Amino acid sequence: MRLDYYHTGDAKQETFSLDRVVLEPLLWPGDLSKSIDTTNLGKYSFEVRDQKTKQVLYSRGFASIYGEWETTDEAATIKRTFSESLRFPAPEAPVEIVLKKRDAKNEWRDIWTHAVDPKDIFIDRSQQSAPAPLLAIQKMGDPATKVDLLLLGDGYTARETKKFVADARRLLDVLFATSPFKEHRKDFNVWGLCPPAHESGISRPSTGIYHDSPVGATYDAFGSERYVLTFDNHALRKVAQFAPYEFIEILANNRTYGGGGIFNLYSTVAVDNAFANYVFVHEFGHHFAGLADEYYTSDVSYNPGAERIEPWEPNVSALRAVTDVPAIAGDRRPFLKWKDMISPETPIPTPWNKAEFEKYSREIQKRRAKIRKDKLPENVMEALFREELAHERKMFAAEKYAGHVGAFEGANYEPKGYYRPEIDCIMFTRTAHFCAVCRRAIERIIGLYSNG
Repeated sequence: MRLDYYHTGDAKQETFSLDRVVLEPLLWPGDLSKSIDTTNLGKYSFEVRDQKTKQVLYSRGFASIYGEWETTDEAATIKRTFSESLRFPAPEAPVEIVLKKRDAKNEWRDIWTHAVDPKDIFIDRSQQSAPAPLLAIQKMGDPATKVDLLLLGDGYTARETKKFVADARRLLDVLFATSPFKEHRKDFNVWGLCPPAHESGISRPSTGIYHDSPVGATYDAFGSERYVLTFDNHALRKVAQFAPYEFIEILANNRTYGGGGIFNLYSTVAVDNAFANYVFVHEFGHHFAGLADEYYTSDVSYNPGAERIEPWEPNVSALRAVTDVPAIAGDRRPFLKWKDMISPETPIPTPWNKAEFEKYSREIQKRRAKIRKDKLPENVMEALFREELAHERKMFAAEKYAGHVGAFEGANYEPKGYYRPEIDCIMFTRTAHFCAVCRRAIERIIGLYSNG
């Protein structure tokens, strides 16, 4: 069952209104014995409660486009409405859907409740036609016992269906060559749907390109030229409902560097860029495991919070207790989520050559902005990224605490006040590996959805 609703507001307030309740055409793909989410991840979460007994039947944490948008400059000046969806096993008796959000101290607060009676005649039970054949790209078992990943093609014409399949297999090989996905490939089913587009490619408004692609993916989300999202939730769900899925990756048929990822919503990647392999895995880390961006020198559209609260994401820390009690004898180690992974000899915070990195990175960002301003070919940008990656690898290899888990300042888009677990990780640079903390976070989610 799927509850579609509208999420409206601005930087100061938000409201919710029902759109529709839909009975999707396929059986629930998940393990009903793992219906309760114990990860405590997400800016939002929801519970499905039996209306009579108040027992929680199902719960999941998630993030949303609205949750990101409300931190942008635009949200301070106008109101906007976003379509969102909650999916859960179809109940047999009336239930209450309770939507929650973290407050300023990261505590959960109920913000909207809606009752659903499975016998309601206005639940949409219509039989619809699938927009494209469902492709079993990798089937390892019953959907109820596996993580079910759906790859959605966007901007592929009917003649480019074979390209979609080739792109999907290429990117999957990259994902499953990366630990810990590498060790858990057998725990994943991967499905493909590629509704045909009228023309090749997706929209890129900053360059005057507009396409009516089936899923609605577009560059320039929130004014960031590299950020690829779809704001058409109806189109997304209308296609996705014809596959058993828990996670969605949108493959955008484009060359320009770009992608995006939102926890428990979807992730995106422009498939033809030379760095598509990195983007695919990095953005899937956001979507799949709620991993935060660890970089902090690139421009982003979000405004920093008024204070440094402990983030809910598993791979960044404000290095302070929730209650902000003084550290024990000056030791901040007890306040780290990953304190059990730190060697006694590793100092906290962990020193690294931060000033040198920032100086080099600022120059790279200037050159990057000029490449876009001058509308130079994409291979020029790709060459810059290769240069940057080579420099970073050499620099990090010389660091005293390279390969050690610690608390390295600079993360979550901020140079000060937030810390990442290792000197390098695919959530920090365009490297090819996750740090130990991110690997553990990913494995926890795999365990929530598979019986491997």
